[in-house]
Amino acid sequence: MTALLARPLARLALASALALALAACSGGGEMQMPPTEVNVATVISKKVAQWDEFTGRIEAIESAEIRPRASGTITGVHFEEGGMVKKGDLLFTIDDREYRAAAASARADVARAEARAGLADIELKRSESLAKENAVSEGELQARQNEAKQAEADRLAAQARLDQAELNLSFTRITAPISGRAGVAMLRTGNLVSPGEPVLTTVVSLDPVYVSFQGDERAYLRYQSMDRAGTRPSSRNSANPVRVALADDVGFPHEGRMVFVDNAINPATGTIFARAELSNKDGVFTPGLFARVQLLGSGERDAILIHPQSILVDQDRRYVYVADMVTPPKEMGGGPAYLGAVRKDVVLGATIDGMVVVEKGLEPSDKVVVNGMRKIFFPGAPIAPVDVPMDAPNTVKAPAAAPESDDDSEA
Repeated sequence: MTALLARPLARLALASALALALAACSGGGEMQMPPTEVNVATVISKKVAQWDEFTGRIEAIESAEIRPRASGTITGVHFEEGGMVKKGDLLFTIDDREYRAAAASARADVARAEARAGLADIELKRSESLAKENAVSEGELQARQNEAKQAEADRLAAQARLDQAELNLSFTRITAPISGRAGVAMLRTGNLVSPGEPVLTTVVSLDPVYVSFQGDERAYLRYQSMDRAGTRPSSRNSANPVRVALADDVGFPHEGRMVFVDNAINPATGTIFARAELSNKDGVFTPGLFARVQLLGSGERDAILIHPQSILVDQDRRYVYVADMVTPPKEMGGGPAYLGAVRKDVVLGATIDGMVVVEKGLEPSDKVVVNGMRKIFFPGAPIAPVDVPMDAPNTVKAPAAAPESDDDSEA
């Protein structure tokens, strides 16, 4: 019952306030209400594209764990920890005396096998020459042929053992497999290592880098729908642009392009993994950094934008005050038209570069009140507007704010 009574009382109070204002504007009443000084700004009309924001991490495109491939004692560390290295640069050396001896022994075996193969070849050629004169039996000729083949096989086996010995010897010199920044040296000179253990250091590439992030299911479905409609290509097939900001950046100053979208939605999180590539010639990005990522979410379209400071809230509705001519209704005494604050309910869209897109409710010519809304106590109140830029509503000193009412608050 109390709520039912409150609504007529509120309407009566509003009608009384409007009647008082009309009387003041027309000069027909004893109380004169001066126009409220407010700042107004013309809405911004331009083509915009929606950018969807996600959180991600900077990742190296190439990353390598440096592990030993030979057993032995570390005899030298040849890089600066945290410094840049090029592919092929020497990082560690391992005691190679055992491997040099093995290579020398294998090299001697190759020489012995080559000599044996050479002798067998000479004996074979002699037997072939005598066979033409029928001076040697067929069995002896076949024996010489088999000896030559066996000697050649022994030579090939000895050469293979030499190649393996030289390869093992090369493993005592551990070089950088990629170019990038080296990490900390986990072991120093004098430590014993074995093949595969432990990790000696790491190297990560720095330019370019990846920024990896998780896209939500709703955004993914919207992108797929736009791809089928031909309004925005899928990031699987097109290098859609991204904008990236680090924790200390203002705005999104870094630009990149999409290079990968995963093949399935993660059912546990309802997200899909995606990756973009960024240039890092100036070394701004370090693998592991947190990053905010904006992905182009739509094609360009005409839109109206306003500053979020101008938006007011009435329960579940959003509205703004617009400077417009108000004509007093005849049933309230009539009178000449005056410049007043007209309430317009709005439907809001995405925020783009700090400005809010208005999907419905405003026209390109509207002038929206951006300062002094608290001094407008009811729709239609007379105002004295002062023009300011929409993207800088506080460049002109705003009028003093009146006490806030209980039912309205700034968004």
